[in-house]
Amino acid sequence: MTTHTRFCPAKVNLFLEVTGKRPNGYHELATLFAKINLGDTLSLQVRPASETQLSLTLTGPIGSQLRADESNLVCRAARGFLEHFNLTADIQMTLDKQVPTGAGLGGGSSDAANTLLALCEIFGKDKQALLPLATKLGADVPLFMYDEPFLKGEGIGEILTPIAAGGLLPWLVLVYPNTFISTKDIFGSFHLPPAPEIRANTERLTRLIDCIRQAQSITQWKPFLFNRLTQYVTPISQPVQNALDDLAKNAESVLMSGSGSTVFALAQTKQEALKIADNMRKTGRMVFCTSFYTPKK
Repeated sequence: MTTHTRFCPAKVNLFLEVTGKRPNGYHELATLFAKINLGDTLSLQVRPASETQLSLTLTGPIGSQLRADESNLVCRAARGFLEHFNLTADIQMTLDKQVPTGAGLGGGSSDAANTLLALCEIFGKDKQALLPLATKLGADVPLFMYDEPFLKGEGIGEILTPIAAGGLLPWLVLVYPNTFISTKDIFGSFHLPPAPEIRANTERLTRLIDCIRQAQSITQWKPFLFNRLTQYVTPISQPVQNALDDLAKNAESVLMSGSGSTVFALAQTKQEALKIADNMRKTGRMVFCTSFYTPKK
């Protein structure tokens, strides 16, 4: 029997513009993903078997909200891996679920990707061979197949370019407004902005990437932080609007992640982040104080 445990980091979007729509209905993006040190923990026990057997146990504060059957992305990833390499195995998985669902944090995508990565290590397979499978599992899954914390995303989010960050990075305070946002519903009502506006915003993304590479302060990041989807989420979700408003009273650089519902603020120091987090916890929401992800060597 082989046992393997992996941390599955969540992500935020520091920038998100929608740049086009494909004939199949998928929207094209220009985005900057940033992985964070908030995440789930996945443990796998793998035994040889003549027929594939999968089991999943969910723990943690969010575990009871999910189904522990083969509809779960973790199980779909494990079965997809075995089928891709024509393997069979008995795989018992335990997922300690800390990241809220429907929160714009990519928790399920990270769980799926790290299932694939764990099985690659156990069976000695090349993760590059699984990028097409990762994309089929979900548009954000390929992001978590990379070690780098910051990645520019294009296409539907699957064309990824790692960004090297220089020097000390800000801290983050995440606020989950206790509500679920359907990405499908948000994009279903989406209308592309004018082309000149898209071009101007993609220039903002370039400037933001420069700030990160040059280890500039969050004061210099602030003008370039952007999420196009906020204007579609806040009119239909008062909890998200309220969370943004309350967070803006305590911090300057405030943004929604992905299609929501989580909102977050950047803070230059840990002490500043802890103060913001303490103030936001008084509102009764789920609050996380964390840093940008640092992969283990």
